[in-house]
Amino acid sequence: MALLCLSTLLADASFADPPLGGPPPAAQAVFLDPAGVLQILSGTGRIDRRGAFFQSLGTNGRTCGTCHVPEEASSLSAAAARLLFALTRGNDPLFAPVDGANCPSAARSDAAAHSLILQNGLFRISIPLPANAQFTISVVHDPYGCAITLDPKTGQEDISVYRRPLPATNLSFLSDVMTDGRETVAPLGQGATFLANLVIDLKQQAADATTGHAQALAPPSDAQLTDMVNFELGLYTAQWFDWRAGSLAQDGALGGAAALSSQEYYPGINDAKGGDPTGAPFNPVSMMLYTAWAGAVTAATPQEGARDAARAAIADGEQIFDTAPLITGGGGVTHCANCHDTPNVGARSLSVLSDIGTSHSVLPSTETNPQIAAALTQLSMPDLPVYLISGCPDTTDPTQTDSFYTSDPGRALITGKCSDVYKIKVPVLRGLAARAPYFHNGSAADLSQVVEFYNQRFQMGLTSQQQSDLAAFLAAL
Repeated sequence: MALLCLSTLLADASFADPPLGGPPPAAQAVFLDPAGVLQILSGTGRIDRRGAFFQSLGTNGRTCGTCHVPEEASSLSAAAARLLFALTRGNDPLFAPVDGANCPSAARSDAAAHSLILQNGLFRISIPLPANAQFTISVVHDPYGCAITLDPKTGQEDISVYRRPLPATNLSFLSDVMTDGRETVAPLGQGATFLANLVIDLKQQAADATTGHAQALAPPSDAQLTDMVNFELGLYTAQWFDWRAGSLAQDGALGGAAALSSQEYYPGINDAKGGDPTGAPFNPVSMMLYTAWAGAVTAATPQEGARDAARAAIADGEQIFDTAPLITGGGGVTHCANCHDTPNVGARSLSVLSDIGTSHSVLPSTETNPQIAAALTQLSMPDLPVYLISGCPDTTDPTQTDSFYTSDPGRALITGKCSDVYKIKVPVLRGLAARAPYFHNGSAADLSQVVEFYNQRFQMGLTSQQQSDLAAFLAAL
């Protein structure tokens, strides 16, 4: 409660006298988070909570800001959801049963029926199975009783998946809209059409979110959609201050939202598959925010020494991100930047949805890859429905079929393709500290679990110190 109150006070005063020294640029806001201070830069002016983004345009009281909270990196932290549930006894619009509960039949005051949003920050997303799906789907574990339902109007099967709300900030670096890319109605791969198409996509996303999540009887007006999208596109969010390292934008460091807002970007920049339209080769050193902090600790006082040691750890973590091999073999080395290739942002600069293993089943005897199985044990996996995907061709033997167990079929629920099972988008990494838990299904309670997962998943061989440094770097983004 004290943290929330202090954060509110900072928000009220953030445009005049931010904490911790140094006047901010115009239209900056700062908020406390577990690692330090989050900074928001709004290119459209002061965050105006009277705009369409913060208006209730549906029937259940929700706004865009209900699930995309600026002080939580325009996402939603599970800790904040728990506090809000306790304060309102589940009556806040956030917990509307349509998707803020494990199943839509839940009572508002029943905490157990809202366990997924309270513990993992998950919303239920109901997606109709494509009529042309190459596979069949059945449920083998249904802990809440609504994994597969029939739409009474269409007769189609609706599949329930549970996902984190993606940040509604730093959107000018996107190559896909939504976890499964379903709102990328206009492609984002060409520089000449990028901004115009991004506006189209974000308007479509806002309209669908209003009629879906907010249960509006009609979509917002074009003027309202334009106001929402302009607000979102003007937001840049990043960590600005670290409790141990101090300011992340001093002594040569490039942390904070101001530096992020001036970061060069175009579709395909530093593309890991050689698709940079300038012809520039891929550079795995994609993060260069804290190189100035690398080296020896030379501070004169113990307090400065502790600060410099924390800065050196962040710089070491950045170097690990840039240089540690994930996969070796097949004619090359894969690094973190092969997926997070956009320099100093951590997004994927062209649309490539991936399977890292977090959607795989943890039910006994359902996961055949031992590295994925070992990696999943490092996480705080929520109890999610598990589906059996059947009838897909076996890639090693075309005469046979294959099957998959998954808690989220990913892109396959949109395209109906077997090749898209498990695949989801690569998210922007900035502002991580304010929006735990992590991964699309909230399965990593903190950044240490994120690092432990990757260390096991790809057998990176990181030492405990290296894992700690990498987590410190991620918290400084």
